Amino acid sequence: MDNKNCDVIIIGGSYAGLAAAMALGRALRQVLIIDDGEPCNQQTPHSHNFLTQDGKTPKEIATLAKRQVEAYGTVMFFNGRATVGAKTKNGFNIEVMSGETFHAGKLIFATGISDMQPGIEGFSACWGISVLHCPYCHGYEVRDQKTGILGNGDYGFEFSVLISNWTKDLTLFTNGKPTLTSEQTAMLERHDISIIEAPIQKLEHNRGYLKSILFKDDTTMPISAIYTRTDFQQNCNLPTTFGCELDEEGYIVVDHLQKTNVPGIFACGDSTNRMRTVANAVATGTTAGMILNKEFVFENFK
Repeated sequence: MDNKNCDVIIIGGSYAGLAAAMALGRALRQVLIIDDGEPCNQQTPHSHNFLTQDGKTPKEIATLAKRQVEAYGTVMFFNGRATVGAKTKNGFNIEVMSGETFHAGKLIFATGISDMQPGIEGFSACWGISVLHCPYCHGYEVRDQKTGILGNGDYGFEFSVLISNWTKDLTLFTNGKPTLTSEQTAMLERHDISIIEAPIQKLEHNRGYLKSILFKDDTTMPISAIYTRTDFQQNCNLPTTFGCELDEEGYIVVDHLQKTNVPGIFACGDSTNRMRTVANAVATGTTAGMILNKEFVFENFK
């Protein structure tokens, strides 16, 4: 591969991007991974529910993955952020923040999402440590502990029901007037799940590990873990610049082969669905790499 041209550019070099690169490297493709080294889970102390890697830090898993991908000599890395993209006659151009431009026949977006956190003091410091998004990733470690759900309406109800599998010491914090139905309220109360609507002022913690919730009425309540779902935005606007469709929630629309609606562009990982786990990122990245290579083979078999 020369310095500027390759078969595939992968934008995003975390689990999904590295998995796609491994599949493509093993298929002898010339690949460039563009990544700025800012993964969304860098604050999370341990990763779970991924076979052979359970309990390791996200950095340990990513470092090993990158080392293994680097063993394939056709895969190259560029440390930076992709900022501009353009369709060309025979592929795509990607410009990075430094002004350099690279060309590829096909693209994979593995760019992830950015969490839009609420304006609650202490939330950001606890995010991924004791303020959690996924019980399958973290629920075992906080099982049977005093746990909260920060949410309202259907989400608050459904997640309260789900988390009751891991602990019976559970409270739903609506952070304002509840929007639950009377039937939902009655069912939660029947299962001894308290509902507190007092607005939250601050999450009190020690280095990201929750101690208590301070409400705006100056009352407090001890708590060990909170589950919540934050709003998000795509971490990169290039997919929409190229015309990739987003669904009503804001995820990049892909088919079961990780193809977007734009020919030659694939997407994988957290930017494409709610299943926000390392295992799913790797699975979708591997699929994208394999199917993209198959496209190349059949396009050139003339």
